[in-house]
Amino acid sequence: MSTGANRWTATHFGRYTVHGDNAVTLESLGRDVNHLEDGFVDVQDGPLRITAPAIRRGWLDAVRRGEVPSGSGRGVDGYVTVEWETALDLVATELARVRKNHGDSAVYGGSYGWASAGRFHHAQSQVHRFLRQGGGYTDSVNSYSAAAVEVILPHVIGGHSWAFSEKGVTWPEIEQAGQLVVSFGGMAPKNAFANAGGIGEHVQPSWQQRCHAAGVEFVNVSPQRTDVDEALGAEWVSLRPATDVALMLALAHELVLQGLADTDFLHRCCVGWTIFRDYLQGGGDGQVKSAEWAASICGVPVSTIRRLARSIGTRRTTINVSWSLQRQRFGEQTHWMGVVLAAMSGSLGRGGGGYAGGLGISQIGVRSRRPKVAGLPHGKNAVAQHIPVARVADMLLNPGAEFDYNGTRQSYPDIRLIYWIGGNPFHHHQDLHRLVRAWRQPDTVITHESWWTPLPRFSDVVFPAATSLERNDIAIGQLDLTLAAMHRVRDAPPGVGTDFDVFAALAHRLGYGDQFTEGRSADDWVRELYARTKESLAPEGVSLPDFATFWRTGSVDLPDPGEAADWSFSRLREDPERFPLPTPSGKIEVFSESIAAFGYDECPGHPVWREPEEWTGCARAAEFPLHLLSNQPKARLHSQLDHARHSQPSKVAGREPVLINTRDAQERAIHDGQTVRIFNDRGACLAGAVLTDDIRPGVVVLATGAWFDPEQPGVSGTLCRHGNPNVLTMDIGTSRLAQGPSPGNTLVEVEVYAGTPPPVRVFDPPQLEPDDG
Repeated sequence: MSTGANRWTATHFGRYTVHGDNAVTLESLGRDVNHLEDGFVDVQDGPLRITAPAIRRGWLDAVRRGEVPSGSGRGVDGYVTVEWETALDLVATELARVRKNHGDSAVYGGSYGWASAGRFHHAQSQVHRFLRQGGGYTDSVNSYSAAAVEVILPHVIGGHSWAFSEKGVTWPEIEQAGQLVVSFGGMAPKNAFANAGGIGEHVQPSWQQRCHAAGVEFVNVSPQRTDVDEALGAEWVSLRPATDVALMLALAHELVLQGLADTDFLHRCCVGWTIFRDYLQGGGDGQVKSAEWAASICGVPVSTIRRLARSIGTRRTTINVSWSLQRQRFGEQTHWMGVVLAAMSGSLGRGGGGYAGGLGISQIGVRSRRPKVAGLPHGKNAVAQHIPVARVADMLLNPGAEFDYNGTRQSYPDIRLIYWIGGNPFHHHQDLHRLVRAWRQPDTVITHESWWTPLPRFSDVVFPAATSLERNDIAIGQLDLTLAAMHRVRDAPPGVGTDFDVFAALAHRLGYGDQFTEGRSADDWVRELYARTKESLAPEGVSLPDFATFWRTGSVDLPDPGEAADWSFSRLREDPERFPLPTPSGKIEVFSESIAAFGYDECPGHPVWREPEEWTGCARAAEFPLHLLSNQPKARLHSQLDHARHSQPSKVAGREPVLINTRDAQERAIHDGQTVRIFNDRGACLAGAVLTDDIRPGVVVLATGAWFDPEQPGVSGTLCRHGNPNVLTMDIGTSRLAQGPSPGNTLVEVEVYAGTPPPVRVFDPPQLEPDDG
């Protein structure tokens, strides 16, 4: 353990100096911090900390009887604490059994989560390396955060799945030459305070303020006023949720009507413009995409649509589309249409304007890319089968069923074992009661966790894991330039190891321990990753200090590599023949022949408006008239640290707060601070009412991340006592193209809870018994 005066660490929230031994305190480095990191210190010790291997009673009894275990008691049974050797032997035997009897594809290792900012103790990297070297496994592709945009934009603008976050407009460009930022889905300030891998400097807010000071104006197109920093003085264009594409189509139609469309760029640098123009004028469906048409759908006045279109067409404009808008049915259309609107505006490829995907999130917009930093090698997966990440419940419930994905026809494997570490699917997946049913299908679920979050409560074997304060590592965030040291600054509880320790012990039992560790300890690997980074950056003229110097000083700032030289919208505008995009046509695909050939009616060859199955304009709204938005929480990162000091005080009546428009609350006799029941035919949860005029009437906002707390574990549809919105959301893909999650189309009703609300129990540890076997 690092001791003495100079100790450092990093989290997804930033970098810190560390004071004290074991009972540590963290002092933030950098500006504009939000102190969420204090929660890490709060919960290192306490009743929810897992300090010994635990096995679900029903699973353990079945295995000891020589039976194939069943998942029927998962989420209901108590747990037995066992010795490490017992747990390791049982898991190694079970992994071998499943692989031998059902094949390697019967193991699902789609672990997903933000467990650590570290490059080595990165949970997904650890589990993928372990499972790949053991024979392979069924993997997942894409993310819950941005699946639809990851799949659609490589067809439209080319590049890899996250190129959209690197090729968009940056704040320095906007400050220098921009005039207007129109943000569909807003640009919530809370999304700037965390970054996968950490943040060297919290500069996102200051860059936005610099642009505002330079005269750039902002428009927040969202049902929620606070989706843009109040200091930016943004105009609020309030629209019905899930109708942004209709509004964008009307803006495009107005650009044509007003003679403002950049037809030179559209003809030279895009393909399919004339086909799409015909659609705007009623081709294909007989409906002109006029301002009047869109106003009847999205609730934005005709005059506002026309005025906004003129501003977009006459000023250097950035069209920003938030990630939240593609987490809905037909979510692919939002970013595709955002690119097309930017292409029409005359600003795409010109300094200070164009398209941005998620501007304001983490470090997006601060710079275009970061230097390459080494990570733990995963190795090759011998199993080619994979699923879109958000279709995990479909896979578990429908083994052998066929599904479409991005032009391919595939089938779901029969999963008998899940190995999931570093995340909480009972936070980020939709329709949790359906997920519970699905989660009980495999024979075995194994996890590593530091605390009794919902995931270990739905697992069969739980290995205790050291926290990021109890390990050495190095960190660097996406689009960040600070390589940070993460010192082990406190001791783990006796007998608690790292993910690497668990996998190394299992790999040795399964015959590939030396291959997994390569003869290195965890600390050896941290030094090795730094050495590989130093070596890879040397040809680019970057000279890193030796590891001892880096470890002593706590960080090193890397030079900004600038924009990648492969392609850009500005070079495309300059000469599309000399500087083509990496698309089939070499141009922006307003119409995509590839997508059209897939034959997906819900995602045809150009951006379209498709009415979703669930929104306030459908018949279902007569029974459930409120549109639920489940955004990111302010007081924590996803569901992390929900039991810590910043999340707990944010609760209302002991539960997750739900924002309700004042008028809607009055119609339901709901008062501020009351416990309310939010429900539809998929589920129900309790929450604490917060009345506000900062959201549109007909909309309620319940943030994600409250730990799932079923009142009657094992009973489908039971009440969540704590306020997890995913008991209400629907589990259906965005379309057959991306198969991303669609929580953005959720209708609910809200009422005052009658009677005495049941207490929240999820922060009580489960029943633990000593091993009597």
